Amino acid sequence: MTNGIYTLANDYVYNQLVALLNSIEANVGQDVPVCVIAYNDQVDRVRAEVASRKNVTLLENPEIFADWEEFSYQVWQSHKTAIQLWQAKGIKKFYRVGENRRYCAFDPRSQFDKFIYLDADTLVMQPLDFVFEQLDDHDFVVYDFQYKDPSHIFNLSSDRLLELFSKERIESEIFCSGFYASKRGTFPPEQRDWLLSQLRNGDSDVLYMAAPNQSVLNYMRMTANVSFYNFAQNLADDKVTGCCVTSPHFENVNNIIYDKGNKLTYLHYIGLSSKLFNKVCEGENIDFPYRDVFLHYRYLHEPDKRPKFTTKAKAYNAPPSLATKVLKKLGLTGGGK
Repeated sequence: MTNGIYTLANDYVYNQLVALLNSIEANVGQDVPVCVIAYNDQVDRVRAEVASRKNVTLLENPEIFADWEEFSYQVWQSHKTAIQLWQAKGIKKFYRVGENRRYCAFDPRSQFDKFIYLDADTLVMQPLDFVFEQLDDHDFVVYDFQYKDPSHIFNLSSDRLLELFSKERIESEIFCSGFYASKRGTFPPEQRDWLLSQLRNGDSDVLYMAAPNQSVLNYMRMTANVSFYNFAQNLADDKVTGCCVTSPHFENVNNIIYDKGNKLTYLHYIGLSSKLFNKVCEGENIDFPYRDVFLHYRYLHEPDKRPKFTTKAKAYNAPPSLATKVLKKLGLTGGGK
């Protein structure tokens, strides 16, 4: 039986991908199998990076991609307004098509029997054996606190939602799709057909259009009653850790992040644009939470290429200057694009 890690990337998130791969190498192991799923066809730099690492492969199987893309397209065709609203905005097929490819990890033709999926904007802080071990007893394993905020998972204004899922389930079973573990063969074709029939009968109203893949994945797991385990809800209070850079209290000890003395499993740079990471890697001195940790792993094997900042750092969320506001109002800056 083969265990491995999947992530999803293209050249635009190259810097974050390198940091993630280096964190896996440093904190999980050099021989841990990793498969990068191509987000789209723009993967020249990704392909070269993968070729330089003996434990990393690139998934570019058009047949697997096509099957899951068609499934997702049918999911959103079942929604009363989604396709039309996206088309009006110039979005082809459906929103964030590339993110749909994370589902390929479930495909019987995929690489790993048991897998952990990580978004490219994460860093791994410790070995993941305990996550794989939990898959002996459950088919879906997560470690996050998304259950405290279902507004980014489901359409909370839908009357259908509480007909489908109890308030207790909504407040305990939803998860963030940036980190989860599961098994090859979960959601087989016949089950997906049944899920589509349920969506066409009105369930699609509960889906959250702004995060389509995350919403659909949560719907699929809950509707199919795939057995579920969340470390955040099961570990003792003195052992559980956070995972998101929105938490300011984490401690950095030799580029390992701790929460009240416990190593994080992963650090998720959630809510931070890839553009921000690229600008910093190009030498622009923009500060953001746990920036030094990201830079450490990004340049783990290329320390001489790490940016050397000589100017005062500006905050990533600093309001625009008065001059920028004026230029933007006059249409003389591309800042609003």
